[in-house]
Amino acid sequence: MAKKVKSGYTEDWLPIKGIQNGMIYTTGAQKVTGVKVTPRNIFILDPTTQDNILISLKNFYNMLDFEFWLVVADRPVDISVYQTELQLLYNDAPNTAIRKLIMQDIRKANMFIKNNIVDTEYYLLFKEKNVDILDKRIRMMINGLASCGLNAAKVSNEDLRVILENFLNGGDNTEFGMVMPV
Repeated sequence: MAKKVKSGYTEDWLPIKGIQNGMIYTTGAQKVTGVKVTPRNIFILDPTTQDNILISLKNFYNMLDFEFWLVVADRPVDISVYQTELQLLYNDAPNTAIRKLIMQDIRKANMFIKNNIVDTEYYLLFKEKNVDILDKRIRMMINGLASCGLNAAKVSNEDLRVILENFLNGGDNTEFGMVMPV
């Protein structure tokens, strides 16, 4: 009988073999995948449109005849490129009035960074062994969400890594580098 190794690392008890092609491959031959839904603020729309979208969503959810997870994940916002562009604009500004406006944007960008602003992302995930069924369900979800006025796309490897990072680390971004066993 093989001796079970007890590990202090979370990764060692997760049933994950790897992430490829927008799927998490598990040790039990299951594959986890799904769609990422682009956020949309429906509450700025007129009440009739809001009601129609909510009814469409209810019908969409009732159409799903398999187990799925609705996952909400926060992803840090990287606005460093935007900040660099603002700084270049500031340096090239022809007069003080324009510099003052650009400086307001720079201060606002700095406030976003100081307060750890994040984008909230929405995912519908499910598991299945058969790749053909996975693909069929993804197409069905994308089309169903489109009928609700929402854009969706198959999750990427990076999306799945963000979801796992949020789950394992409570949303804290870790950049420790690699730790090698002694």
